[in-house]
Amino acid sequence: MLDQQEMIKLNKAGWNQVAGQFFEGTFEVLDYGPYAPAEEELALLGEIADSTILEVGCGSGHTLEYLAKRGARELWGVDLSTTQIETARKVVSPLQIPITFIESPMEDIPNLPENYFDKALSVYALGWTVNLPRTLSHIYKALKPGGVFVFSWEHPVHSVVDYDNEKEELKFRRSYVQEGFEKHDNWRGALIIMHNRKISTFINDLIQAGFIIDKVIEDSEVNDHDSDPSSKWYSATKARIIPSTLIIKCHKG
Repeated sequence: MLDQQEMIKLNKAGWNQVAGQFFEGTFEVLDYGPYAPAEEELALLGEIADSTILEVGCGSGHTLEYLAKRGARELWGVDLSTTQIETARKVVSPLQIPITFIESPMEDIPNLPENYFDKALSVYALGWTVNLPRTLSHIYKALKPGGVFVFSWEHPVHSVVDYDNEKEELKFRRSYVQEGFEKHDNWRGALIIMHNRKISTFINDLIQAGFIIDKVIEDSEVNDHDSDPSSKWYSATKARIIPSTLIIKCHKG
């Protein structure tokens, strides 16, 4: 049985191995995930200009670049992967605002100031945590009173179903109500550990951490002409039936 530190070590090695698959160009819009409405439509972050913003799971730095170009005053990025942090530093190097990087598991972020950030953001990263309550506690303490936290993650129902091409219907590949760690031996070619959580777990852990929940979004936006094959993990066929992405906005009371 793996303990949490062993899981973090495996995930760090896995992300260092596959990080290059996620390097993208400049973001013109802030996407919250596959087939999900974007920030430009939702306006969950509010006014970005002159804000101090923390991104948990900053990846290759392109979201930080997006925020900087929209007037953020100061940015911090936290990521587990050495490779991702190195790339993020290069991406933001031309920008003329203070940007601090911390290479660390999100479960125990060193040198993170308390009551400091106007906003915190995590796009398809929070679900990687092996200890959700501990991670949320760090984010909560780092925010100023009233500070906003927005995160997205693969919708927990989407995670438990596959599309049966022969029967043209969804089928459960595992139980939704059974939570716990799941080992993937060949996720994008790497060994990683993921945690299966229900929507209620995210919501209840946010409340327990002290957050006040403002909005929960489970919308799918699928182009009528989208013909992505249903055999893909994220597909138009699947997104028309269940949402691919869960988005939650909350704030520090």
